[in-house]
Amino acid sequence: MTEKSRESLLSAAFVKLADTLIDDFDVVDLLQTLVEECVSVFDTQAAGLMPASTGGELELVASTSEEAKLVEIMQLSAGRGPCIDCYRSGVAVAVSDLDGANEPWPEFRAEARAQGFRSVYAAPMRLRGAVIGTLNLLGTAATTLSQRDADGVQALADAATIGILQERLVRESGMVTEQLNRALTSRIFIEQAKGVLSETESVSMDEAFAMIRSYARSNNLQLQAVAESITNRSLKIGKFATKAPSSTTKPHPFVG
Repeated sequence: MTEKSRESLLSAAFVKLADTLIDDFDVVDLLQTLVEECVSVFDTQAAGLMPASTGGELELVASTSEEAKLVEIMQLSAGRGPCIDCYRSGVAVAVSDLDGANEPWPEFRAEARAQGFRSVYAAPMRLRGAVIGTLNLLGTAATTLSQRDADGVQALADAATIGILQERLVRESGMVTEQLNRALTSRIFIEQAKGVLSETESVSMDEAFAMIRSYARSNNLQLQAVAESITNRSLKIGKFATKAPSSTTKPHPFVG
């Protein structure tokens, strides 16, 4: 990829994030857009984003693949890993090769390698000294982000942070907590709905999420609302003509 094309993709990513920031925006969709754009723009194969809950614990809210999700969940359960260090220090953590002898997180390294990942880059989501989460990029090859790419990753993380907090949320910390908690709650419903779709439609969890997101966008609905309707069966699910290979697939024919 040339520098010019990389810059064009990065500029387009900022435009897409800005388009997501409308009144009463869907924070889960914003964060999902962020991780997808990171994989599109940078030399990485998966990404996950974890804001902090009310108790200060990191929780996975957006992920580009089930493999990335497994690594992130394992990292959280072990209580050790690059994103944990990044969140606590407020400084980016880069590991170019997880096979390195001095890698300090054996549990994380073992699970990441088992899922096919070899490098990781964790960037803090921060604003004015406050760190509210981390953005994590995973690569299948031993690689190091250039300084320009690292700056780009941080810029996208900062943009998403500003979108979540906004000026009025910075002034009222209770609203910040409410916004993040809403994202975490939404994810629970979304995971349940993905399981329902995966089982009933015989699709992967990634394809199931693409179906939910596509339907929510085409009908101007919140992701949580669609997910709840699927899990409580108030939204009937017909047979799909095609499977969704990605979140850019055209809306699937939910029949309600």
